[in-house]
Amino acid sequence: MKRIATALLNYFFKGLIVVVPIGAAAFLIFWAVSSVDSALNLSDVLWTDSHGKPMHIPGLGILNVLLVIMIAGILVTNVITDPIKRWFKRWLNRLPFFNFLYSSIKDLTEAFVGDEKKFNEAVIVEVNEFGLKKIGFLVQKDLAKLNLPGEVAVYFPYSYSFAGQVIIISADKVKPINRNAADMMKFVISGGVSGLD
Repeated sequence: MKRIATALLNYFFKGLIVVVPIGAAAFLIFWAVSSVDSALNLSDVLWTDSHGKPMHIPGLGILNVLLVIMIAGILVTNVITDPIKRWFKRWLNRLPFFNFLYSSIKDLTEAFVGDEKKFNEAVIVEVNEFGLKKIGFLVQKDLAKLNLPGEVAVYFPYSYSFAGQVIIISADKVKPINRNAADMMKFVISGGVSGLD
């Protein structure tokens, strides 16, 4: 009987290892999609059924987001010229708090999906005299503008988080890692348990 209970418990924990990550990932995706859809779904306001009740069309909010993103991409690529972009930047500079948020989010977005991706060079950094090393991403190779010649900026993401910290360190303490940057980001964010397959 004890052997059966041990086997059942073992099966339960192995099943837990499979089901929890899949369930948590599916739940987070469902939550994000449904939150965006309900926040931006205009069908409740625009249409009513034959009884005069608001008619909800699932997925219309997500379709609105995709449509706005596509239109913005078309406009920025084909219509908006450099003078308009400069005017927009001048206008943003008059709104300091909004400008700070906008530029920070824009820089972070461009770091992952822009033409000049920032997190594409994984490095290992020796951080103390005992040989402690941290994995990070080289984000600035030349800090002469900050009066720091020979120094570089390295971003260290935190495990199980999208937060991180930037440190300035001597370039000779930084060594490149000959691995894919996406794998190294996965390795760090997962707390070192995945990404090295």
